[in-house]
Amino acid sequence: MPLSEHEQRLLEQIERELYAEDPKFASTVRGTRLRRPARKRRFQGAALFVVGVALLVLGVMVPFRVAEIPLISVAGFLVMFLGVLLAVTSLRSHGDGEGAEGAEAASGGKHPPRRSSFTQRMEDRFRQRFDDQQ
Repeated sequence: MPLSEHEQRLLEQIERELYAEDPKFASTVRGTRLRRPARKRRFQGAALFVVGVALLVLGVMVPFRVAEIPLISVAGFLVMFLGVLLAVTSLRSHGDGEGAEGAEAASGGKHPPRRSSFTQRMEDRFRQRFDDQQ
């Protein structure tokens, strides 16, 4: 049974809040379904690279030149470059799942992790209960 539009929006909102709240937990529970776009982008980047190589070779073989510049080869190089760029950016954005934590560790961890107001309220309530019991 498919979700209604309202339920789908609520689910997306919950997912966004989960990712913002605890990126480490979200990356561990994330299924392969959410990683497919990264694999797809890497595949598209590799395919663009192969097409670029083919255009580069074709530009050398075909004598189509404007002001002694082989335009087909230049276009092939640009397509190759875009393919590599696409594949590399998909690796960086979806690589290890170390997003904010890896960046924080690399910068020395000077800034404390940002917490949402919900988490802060829950911690405050827990501390109050603990202090009240003593």
